[in-house]
Amino acid sequence: METAAVRPSTTPGDPAPGRAGGYLAYAASVVVAGAVATVLATQLSRLPTAFWMVAALALIGAVPCVPRAVSGGTAGRGPHRPLPVELCTMAIMLGWGLGPAVAVRAVAGLVTAWPLIRARLARRSGGRPWSRWPARLAQPILALASAYAVVHTFPGADLAPGRVAGLADAAAVVTAAAAWCLVQAGTAALAHRLVGGRDGWAAFGRALGAESLTGGALLLSPVVVLAAQVTWAMVPLVAIPLYAIDRMARQLTEQERLARLDPLTGLVNRKALVTEVAGQAAAHSQRAATGVANRRFALLLLDLDRFKHVNDTLGHAVGDRLLVEVGRRLTRTVRPGDLVARLGGDEFAILAPGLVDAEQARALARRVASALTEPVWLDGLPLDVSGSIGIALYPDHGIDFATLMRRADVAMYEAKHRGDAVAVYAAEADHNSADRLSLLGDLRRALQSSPSGADRDAGQGVFGDQISMYYQPQVEIATGEVVGVEALLRWHHPRRGLVNPEELTKVAEHSGVMRLLTRRVIEDVVDQLARWAAAGLHLRAAVNVSVRDLHTPEIVDWIAGRIRRHGLSPACLQLEITEGALMADPGRVLATIGRLDRLGVAIALDDFGTGYSSMQHLRRLPLAEVKVDRSFVLGMAGDADDAAIVRSVIELANALGLRVVAEGVEDEHTWRLLHAAGCHVAQGWFFAQPLPAGQVADWVQRYRPLRPAAPPVQPVAWPSRRSPAGLK
Repeated sequence: METAAVRPSTTPGDPAPGRAGGYLAYAASVVVAGAVATVLATQLSRLPTAFWMVAALALIGAVPCVPRAVSGGTAGRGPHRPLPVELCTMAIMLGWGLGPAVAVRAVAGLVTAWPLIRARLARRSGGRPWSRWPARLAQPILALASAYAVVHTFPGADLAPGRVAGLADAAAVVTAAAAWCLVQAGTAALAHRLVGGRDGWAAFGRALGAESLTGGALLLSPVVVLAAQVTWAMVPLVAIPLYAIDRMARQLTEQERLARLDPLTGLVNRKALVTEVAGQAAAHSQRAATGVANRRFALLLLDLDRFKHVNDTLGHAVGDRLLVEVGRRLTRTVRPGDLVARLGGDEFAILAPGLVDAEQARALARRVASALTEPVWLDGLPLDVSGSIGIALYPDHGIDFATLMRRADVAMYEAKHRGDAVAVYAAEADHNSADRLSLLGDLRRALQSSPSGADRDAGQGVFGDQISMYYQPQVEIATGEVVGVEALLRWHHPRRGLVNPEELTKVAEHSGVMRLLTRRVIEDVVDQLARWAAAGLHLRAAVNVSVRDLHTPEIVDWIAGRIRRHGLSPACLQLEITEGALMADPGRVLATIGRLDRLGVAIALDDFGTGYSSMQHLRRLPLAEVKVDRSFVLGMAGDADDAAIVRSVIELANALGLRVVAEGVEDEHTWRLLHAAGCHVAQGWFFAQPLPAGQVADWVQRYRPLRPAAPPVQPVAWPSRRSPAGLK
């Protein structure tokens, strides 16, 4: 059985161990050629018919072993080395000496190597065959030489023709077969170390296990010699069981090879990629231990965009052909030594060793993305192909396959989210880190252990003893009256203290906890509005919702049920959405927003001016108001650009009949600038900081309206909703 194939993995920036390996291969080929020439000139003419029969068996066994190239490199085993070749050459060595055995093995090796050499010559693909196949030719010859030395130096052994063999002879054959296996495995490991720069001991262990079957078959070589010494006619009888064993070995090798390949594209699969990543990690660890700095490798994860549309529209057969072509393009685009794998579906991976920094990985990824932009022509139809690529680097982002793959996946989805082709892993984009998963579990437990809104103490608004609702008043600028509040979530974690609201949202919004959190917040807010209304305080409360909340129409029926249960008007509740939520899935989100508008719940566009397509949203959506992001409001008193942006937003909203709410009003000067610009509502620490529910009523009673000296702007009718065309 063939040992693990030596795939040169020398990459740009590596030293020149691969070149040294090539020189050794050339030297070995010269030695082999000299030995063959000497034997042909001195011995072959005097050998008996039995020898030629055994030699013919060896050459016949070499014919079916034609190497198969593997697309995108190979991390699996090389071509199967047939057992008849090794067994017959060992028998020739025992019966007729080392010279004839070397000659036969050299000719059999050339027969095996010739198809691949001819294919490489036809493609003019460089010198790789000349550096690999002579080495493979010299490898078994060195093993034969070691076996010959063992047989002729073993104490008490004498395998001369006509002599009855004894225990010492049997022990000599067993030891010779073991020496053969050790030399084969040792030379394979040395080649891995010199050419590939990999862990030699690990390669030695794998190669020794691969040689075990061949080593066991070599123990039959004395039987072949004895049969040939009786009469040459007995030699063909040995071929029947010999080729049966060889067929079994060939099937095992083929099964193992196919288990490491993707059957559609011929690229290596996930199993082979895992093995290769582990090997590269070991090699890079060794280099780091020897003081070689800045050695990294990258795992690039590629996911094709809109591939499902191809399958649904043109059928899976066309989709499969498209995947094959993508595999070919990736293989042509990557550097020598890079490994391309198909993980399944429309996901591909590229293992790129020998990198210095993330910029090299990014450059490779952009080259791959560019190669995919050319249309793929199938049956006269051009198909546009594009993909999103995520990058994770060893050891910066992980030291094992599972971690690198997960973080490359995070980066890939970040690229999709940004609309970019390439993204390198960043911890802030990882919503499933161990720390965040722990925080998410704590949040779920805090929500599930909290009582419902009807069971909580009046005025407390507390989920258990950790999560509470705070309310920041909103003041109409023209009149100074308090017209509403914005509901703000606060989580007092028992160990972490007060959790940043942005961190809390990032933790929850990519999981099912977000829906649970939103429903508990709305339930608490509606319950609190009912308590205030019963006390004579009528306010409108704004609640932020995420894209997950708007994906399902059930949220509308659920909100309607809560409002009816408390006897409130739908106008007392307003939901705030961001432009990012609209971009995620406009179709489903727009349908849900339309139903909420018909219910009477006002919709506000939060963080206006920071999204992607604000003008389009203002035209299409049934909005009641827009909220100017605090980043603009905070700077408008001292920054002319921020002030111009705020004035432009206010003018646009006024022209469309929308209220404008300014967040982050922290001083009187900003308040007066907003009044002069025509802004309707303001909120911020200039009026009040966020308050617990129990303090809101007391604050309203103490509050004295502030009215600007300038004439007030014309207020917009409250709550003023607009239903655009197409939303009936």
